[in-house]
Amino acid sequence: MAGVNLARVTFSLVARSADGRMHGIVVASRFLAAGALVPAAEADVGAIATQAHVNLAYRPQGLALLRTGVSASHVVAGLVAADPERDHRQLGVVAATGPGATYTGVHCHGWAGGQAGDGWAAQGNILTGPEVVDALRDTWLAGGDLPFAQRLLAALRAGQEAGGDRRGRQSAGLMVVRQGGGYGGTGDLMIDLRVDDHPDPITELDRLLAVHTLLFDRPDPATLLDLAGAVAAEVAGLLTALGHPADPADPEDALVAWAGLENLEERLVPGRIDPVVLAHLRAAARPGPPPR
Repeated sequence: MAGVNLARVTFSLVARSADGRMHGIVVASRFLAAGALVPAAEADVGAIATQAHVNLAYRPQGLALLRTGVSASHVVAGLVAADPERDHRQLGVVAATGPGATYTGVHCHGWAGGQAGDGWAAQGNILTGPEVVDALRDTWLAGGDLPFAQRLLAALRAGQEAGGDRRGRQSAGLMVVRQGGGYGGTGDLMIDLRVDDHPDPITELDRLLAVHTLLFDRPDPATLLDLAGAVAAEVAGLLTALGHPADPADPEDALVAWAGLENLEERLVPGRIDPVVLAHLRAAARPGPPPR
């Protein structure tokens, strides 16, 4: 084997949300930029993790098979059957429906193995032991009350806390897709975050996800406040204090200008204000370092 196929990448989880609208992959390894190699996903189609001796061709080939309605288990079978280096590969696949599937070649570095269930597949190699995959599985299954991305990351952290990659820590990545879920509704890539080289990559990935959630999550309609009356007056006063003069009766234009500079435009709703935006505005108007 030569080139990229020598990448040794360790533990991951591929999964589908309970409503079937989201697919995602989370991965960690003592390998540079694992998030650049392992994941592939397509909205309403499925998700793939290729690892151990990574085969990048699995990503487009696997998605092409999933696009035709092939099950996860048959995608795995088809990919590895055509690969002469299959004994060195590891793979996890989740389709639009049905159970996930996982494969571990007999020559993957130990400990290596995987498990799969309805809408998920967990796998790893060069691990401290099977308890890492058990932790991925158990935390994923127990995390149904969490938002999808946070649930994936919680499972990854549990795998790390159970032992993770026996060589140590270096990188982590998170990818989530949903139809129309990308920036401004112009694409399907909802989240694509990577920590390529860090002594505590999962903690750093958690921090990045929190920033991503602040900036790019769509507001909850049930929590929105009317931009009128006392709320409008407060918003206008805060914006004016920040150098964005605003009409106390109608501060929307100034709010839009300020929110664009703060990268909060995804949280704007005409005639209303997201409490997350209001909290950020209040914090920005206070003396001291700007919020982030």
